[in-house]
Amino acid sequence: MATLREEIGKRKTFAIISHPDAGKTTLTEKLLLFGGQIQAAGAVKSNKIVKSTTSDFMAIEKQRGISVATSVMSFEYRDLKINILDTPGHKDFAEDTYRTLTAVDSVILVIDSVKGVEAQTERLMEVCRMRRTPVIVFINKLDREGQEPFELLDEIEAKLAIRVTPLSWPISRGRTFKGVYNRFERRLNLFRPNSERVEKDIVQIDDLSSPLLDEQIDDFAAKLREDITLIDGVYDRFDTEAYLTGDIAPVFFGSAVNNFGIRELLDAFCQIAPVPRPRMTDTRLIEPAEAAFSGFVFKIHANLDPKHRNRMVFVRVCSGTFERSKYYHHVRLDKELRFAAPVSFIGQKKETIDEAYPGDVVGIFDVGNFKIGDTLTEGERFNFQGIPSFSPEIFKLLTNKSFEKVKQLEKGLAQLTDEGVAQLFVQEQGRRKIVGTVGQLQFEVLQYRLEHEYGALCEFVPLSFTKACWLTAKDPKKLEEFCRYRSNAIALDKDDHIVFFADSDYMLQHHRNENPDIEFHTTSEFKRAL
Repeated sequence: MATLREEIGKRKTFAIISHPDAGKTTLTEKLLLFGGQIQAAGAVKSNKIVKSTTSDFMAIEKQRGISVATSVMSFEYRDLKINILDTPGHKDFAEDTYRTLTAVDSVILVIDSVKGVEAQTERLMEVCRMRRTPVIVFINKLDREGQEPFELLDEIEAKLAIRVTPLSWPISRGRTFKGVYNRFERRLNLFRPNSERVEKDIVQIDDLSSPLLDEQIDDFAAKLREDITLIDGVYDRFDTEAYLTGDIAPVFFGSAVNNFGIRELLDAFCQIAPVPRPRMTDTRLIEPAEAAFSGFVFKIHANLDPKHRNRMVFVRVCSGTFERSKYYHHVRLDKELRFAAPVSFIGQKKETIDEAYPGDVVGIFDVGNFKIGDTLTEGERFNFQGIPSFSPEIFKLLTNKSFEKVKQLEKGLAQLTDEGVAQLFVQEQGRRKIVGTVGQLQFEVLQYRLEHEYGALCEFVPLSFTKACWLTAKDPKKLEEFCRYRSNAIALDKDDHIVFFADSDYMLQHHRNENPDIEFHTTSEFKRAL
């Protein structure tokens, strides 16, 4: 029986992030394909689902051809257990991606070789830099006529503010794309393009000076030799420690839809990506190899199985061993809970598990005990840090269009806002419900799911607010007075904390200057200090 340290050493937990339509979900499928979890992959083309992809399971995702919720999947490869968190690419769901980044130990960042570095890619990389998360870059869609590889590397260094070193290199691109040279292992594998199944190598070349290279790729052999010589002279040698501290990003090239370059990426990932790492709490650093279990909730999903209307909580195991049916301490509620049917995931498929180890993501069926950021332990009181809600940017007044479905609407709002799809605020006067999001698409998802999962019809009326701030003050009278004079811009969040809505950044700063005794918080992280 393996020890805890041995189990930790077998695990690699990472997120795949990208700008929309860079091929992130397709890459996820191909990793599962190489891991033997699926036999054939679907392809995402022109934003329309040809086959339902493995990790996109919500009806609205299948309609729109985008991911709007994080999916969790696991597979085994080379005696490792690899946990993938496939995140939404659309900027309107960035907050879900930010929370997911708290639950992983490394990241694969997918870039479209045609479009290069895009806006959402830059924002996601800022979060990775802030957390010093190790990043591997996969430049996708080499089967299309994209940018020159050297130009792409320069653009990545300039826009993402990170040094790069290519560990694979493409042989041509577009219609003449032949495959990739594995610079990490100094060998060349040529493949037949195939989007459905993993193909065996046609030929393996271990020496670029071999005449076999000229026989296989003709005129492209000289260009490949020239490029590799230039790379060896210009770019830093790969340094594992620099990668693990987030100072350098290894780069791989390929075509996910055609299986080019995926094996090179996966094999290198298995060698260099970190195993589960220590996690900071509000009291101390938690080491993965500590005997006592601890973990935190980073995602909640209602109606994962529409037939059973269940609510699934996703827990990242941080230390010790999670055991089925054992009692654990819910720190925020200060109560003991046990979980009789914890599960692991492969897309929509769930499998009941008896135990899980640091790095694993456990699914727990929930009846309303959990919120995002909650911590589970074996009794010690601490909270894992860095899992806040952010101030929304768009605010709308919710109006009920089906008065006979009031209870369904209330339940749906409660469950979906617990997921983090949106934030709900209630104004005392008239019990007006205000919904805040970081993007317009979230309102569409919320409206769609309320109708199709709860049978509740509603509409949203735009409001002029641009920022929500949580308010605290050492002097309760000062806070009470502020709220009384500005009651039209005051509401309570789901935890009954006071929230102030500002019409503009200018007015927010004005109120801060006029009320120095009141704290205006733009994230919910302050709650953990209360």
